[in-house]
Amino acid sequence: MQAMKLPFATRCLTVIAGMVALVAGAARAADAGAALSAAMAGTRVPAMGMAILRDGHIAALAVRGVRMTGGSDPVLPDDPWHIGSDAKAMTAVLMARLVERGALDWGDRLGRLLPDVAMQPSYARATLAELLSHRAALPHDLVDPARRAALFGDDSAASLSDKRRRYIALALADPPARREGAFGYSNTGYLIAAAIAERATGDDWEHLLRREVLAPLEMDHARYGTTGPGEPQGHRGGHATGPGETNPPFFAPAGGFVLPLADWAQFGLDQLAGARGQGKLLSAAGYRRMQSDLGGGYGMGWEVVPRYAGRAGPVLVHAGSDTCWYAIMVLFPARGTGVMVVANAGPDMGGDAAARAALAAVLPDLAPVEP
Repeated sequence: MQAMKLPFATRCLTVIAGMVALVAGAARAADAGAALSAAMAGTRVPAMGMAILRDGHIAALAVRGVRMTGGSDPVLPDDPWHIGSDAKAMTAVLMARLVERGALDWGDRLGRLLPDVAMQPSYARATLAELLSHRAALPHDLVDPARRAALFGDDSAASLSDKRRRYIALALADPPARREGAFGYSNTGYLIAAAIAERATGDDWEHLLRREVLAPLEMDHARYGTTGPGEPQGHRGGHATGPGETNPPFFAPAGGFVLPLADWAQFGLDQLAGARGQGKLLSAAGYRRMQSDLGGGYGMGWEVVPRYAGRAGPVLVHAGSDTCWYAIMVLFPARGTGVMVVANAGPDMGGDAAARAALAAVLPDLAPVEP
């Protein structure tokens, strides 16, 4: 079949439009880079990165700084970053896919989902929906910090699933932290969710997440754990930190994997598309549930707020830090825009403050001022 030839004027306009888009993209990337440089000035943050989302695409991606304090190797656009608790939204999507497939139900109670695990009665009555929206009465982490430290330092050959089950067995014996149904942020809840997914499918969480979330979104460079040699390093207390100073691999469902900004952006873009009923992973109802305030200003893996930093919402936002890194994603579903900022320094070195400063510089281009 012969290709239809466009009129000369139309072809010229198409070329011009493409050039305008390229120039606009370059300008946004320059703006993002300038925002990072300004945010880092005078701080102890070695490096930062930013990606801006608009109209279903990455509108800009920029990185600034060095991989390790005192070093000279610059961060690169495809370098990985630790995103901490921002992993929770991905675990929530995995659980929603299992619900939509019929392997689980939002109304299932923990006592039924984990019948072989002893637990406090109030936990047994909590539903899967309450678990993922932090309304299962669970403490933030294990109550006994010594037990938590022992589990985090466990370098045995036990599987990641077994290590999670050990953690969960102790956590479900801890007394409830609040009344049933009340909001209270909990890392433990997302480790329990991983165990539920594993029991329902017979597969481990790591493989499930890659198959159900990462692979469909072509997040091919995401991995569990932390960064290694020749990559950006996390920082705390003024120095670079090693693998033993961050969350262990078994903790990944709540916050423990690394990925480049471009990969993380694919997840944000899918969440924005899902808000319009065009996501790849869930039904429109599935996205709507996880992006709705289910109590305490939290959905499933997202804070759901009417405004952010003076910008009109609704807004989906989540920040994460293992104390050595900082990451935050802010999405404006009604506008189809969003931004993510990362830093290879924890809050004690100003990673969070620098991220907020970088956000403040670009938010005016993403959402209007709240009326």
